[in-house]
Amino acid sequence: MSIERISPAQALQRQRDGAILIDVREDDERAAGKPAGAIGVPLGEILDRIAAIAPRLDAPLLLSCAHGQRSLHAAMALQGLGYSRLASVDGGFVRWAAEGLPVERGALDADAAERYSRHLLLPEVGAAGQQRLLEARVALIGAGGLGSPAGLYLAAAGVGTLTLIDDDIVEKSNLQRQVLHTDARVGTPKTQSARIALKALNPSVEIETVAQRLTAANVEALIRDHDVVIDGADNFPTRYLLDAACRRLKIPLVYGAVHRFTGQVSVFDARDAASPCYRCLFPEPPAAADAPNCAEAGVLGVLPGIIGLLQTNEAIKFLLGIGTPLVGRLLCFDALGATFRELRLPRDPQCPGCGAQAQFRGYADIEQVCSTH
Repeated sequence: MSIERISPAQALQRQRDGAILIDVREDDERAAGKPAGAIGVPLGEILDRIAAIAPRLDAPLLLSCAHGQRSLHAAMALQGLGYSRLASVDGGFVRWAAEGLPVERGALDADAAERYSRHLLLPEVGAAGQQRLLEARVALIGAGGLGSPAGLYLAAAGVGTLTLIDDDIVEKSNLQRQVLHTDARVGTPKTQSARIALKALNPSVEIETVAQRLTAANVEALIRDHDVVIDGADNFPTRYLLDAACRRLKIPLVYGAVHRFTGQVSVFDARDAASPCYRCLFPEPPAAADAPNCAEAGVLGVLPGIIGLLQTNEAIKFLLGIGTPLVGRLLCFDALGATFRELRLPRDPQCPGCGAQAQFRGYADIEQVCSTH
């Protein structure tokens, strides 16, 4: 028996009379919108899910897709199951929308549905996960070697608001590894240069810039109201301040560091009672001679890219609520050997930051601790 083909206007009238309208396009296609009141079920899932939608074989079913071809296939498949009152919407959603019939807009507009289409294909992300990314706020401490890959991939992923905190300017020696910046922007504040690059990549992402150094006086104000903080700092005072503020504000901190040919990544999540903090790893700041920065010791240019991307991966996992975070684990990378090594990083009961006897005496006290080492 052939499948009846009806116009979108006829389908709308039948829907109003009680027929069930099913949109068999994929999730990413429907993210931009669908016929109002339609039930979204991808073509590949229709046979498995139809019994829950229409238990009776004589239920009136209307099938719609983009142009009207997949809906015919869906109708024929349902006919094979015994459903008898079937119709395919000729011209599909394209014609439905063109004729001005009621449309239920998805959480994502057409640009977002196309831009993030590969995310939408992942069941672990989908439209709901992408919406969570679009609503997220991430603070990037530093727009340099670690902040460059993190900023680029967070913007590309559609994280809605990125706050860039850095008081430095672009220097030619940065360009070997800080890929947010260009030769033409040497001398420009890094936050301004980074904003240009990130907006060029994804104009829809909101970029907030703070051309200030993170200090005891401003640390809480700068990171408050963010969902996650990515540590791209290159000095211990900033990291100690960040650690304390993230613990007090209950914001996950994604730590990363590089030195010559090696790097490490971990996640400190103060919401998790078992999570260590940064000071479980470094109870006291080392002497400056024992921890030279990149300007003093050098660094392989690609290394911050690798570590920064690992940090970004942890941040996106957290925002989506998927995977296993690097909480209680320190991931170490050796660029020369191309090897990863994972170390257990348990919470230290005697930690001066999060231990049972730890006392917070203010951020100025933390700056003082760092200045004496």
